[in-house]
Amino acid sequence: MTPHATLKPASLVLAGGLAMAVAGASHAIDFKAGDTTASVYGYAKLDMIYDVDNELGDLAARPRTLIDGQSGSEGHTTLHAYQSRIGFMTTTPAGGSQLKTQVEVDWFDNAPEGGDLRLRHAYGSWNGITAGKTWINFGSLLGKIPTIDFAPQPGQSKAGRKAQLRYSRANWHVALENPDPEDYRDGVATSFNPKRGIYNEHEDAKSGLPDLTLRYQHQAGGLHYSASGMARQLEVEGQGVDDSATGWGLNLAARYPATERLTLRGAVTWGDGIGEYLQNNPSAPGYLEDGGIETIEAWGVNLGMSLAAGPGAINLGYGISKADLDDAREAGIAGVEGANEQFEAVHLNYIWSPIERISYGVEAGYHTRQVVDGRDGDALRLQGMAMVSF
Repeated sequence: MTPHATLKPASLVLAGGLAMAVAGASHAIDFKAGDTTASVYGYAKLDMIYDVDNELGDLAARPRTLIDGQSGSEGHTTLHAYQSRIGFMTTTPAGGSQLKTQVEVDWFDNAPEGGDLRLRHAYGSWNGITAGKTWINFGSLLGKIPTIDFAPQPGQSKAGRKAQLRYSRANWHVALENPDPEDYRDGVATSFNPKRGIYNEHEDAKSGLPDLTLRYQHQAGGLHYSASGMARQLEVEGQGVDDSATGWGLNLAARYPATERLTLRGAVTWGDGIGEYLQNNPSAPGYLEDGGIETIEAWGVNLGMSLAAGPGAINLGYGISKADLDDAREAGIAGVEGANEQFEAVHLNYIWSPIERISYGVEAGYHTRQVVDGRDGDALRLQGMAMVSF
């Protein structure tokens, strides 16, 4: 499934960097073994990046932009193919239902050197039960704007995957998810690094209970919508500290075909102790003060549109994520004056397919960063892509 001249709203998600989540639909190799239907799918993608200002890395997930007035190098070129992926899917009739499996990998480890194999999906589902690693149950892909940059826009639910046990019935989905995945850094903060704005995690932070997520997803006419909630436990035990706190989050997302050519998307995310469940959350889910855990409130908004044009689509999106660090500032947590407080991003791109299975795209991304003491900075990224699916 690659974009065509007559793009349908549902297919536009395939064009962006994050929306290749359903790239399995573009498989070219199908075969049967008994009652099992198997498919091999994937794509090779080249990303061509030019950072006009500070270098943002292989993806602009948390832009470490320079604060205005500081000196730094400008103009950085990066070419990589780490987003390329391959996957394998099976479907087998079993016990009056369909037994489905999926295993998918790419080479996007987000390390400076890149190129290491990474497991994206590995799960099986049968009779409403899903077990393994796949998309987080909190939030949905409905509000996500297609971008060439692999990092989704801030403000929406986390576009990531966790090991989980999920049960789905009709439009309801409930899951127990891995509270401490290797893919995400999401612990209790002890202090902040004023140079980079990130937080320093307490070494005795632990995960005592799985995260609980609940999602309702449905449609009314052309409007597709979802509502999600999550609850989690934050805990530190050791070195004279023994405390826990509850974090929670809410998300609303929607996609609406305003016309045959124009699709509108949006999402709102909010929570206290929500942490990484908010895409590009500038801060930690909580911090340690006087031996106790204080949760950090954060919110985000993401809005955008996709307009079918020629052999592809024009995509425009805006997102913002903000953490409330006023209490941490009053408590005098070390380094908090330079801590990241807000991320914003605007993406404008055109993604097209001259023929089926081949896609090209060009994009401009404008990223801003603000820290607690009010200083801010920005960076402009220009990016192109060439992708061949199989």
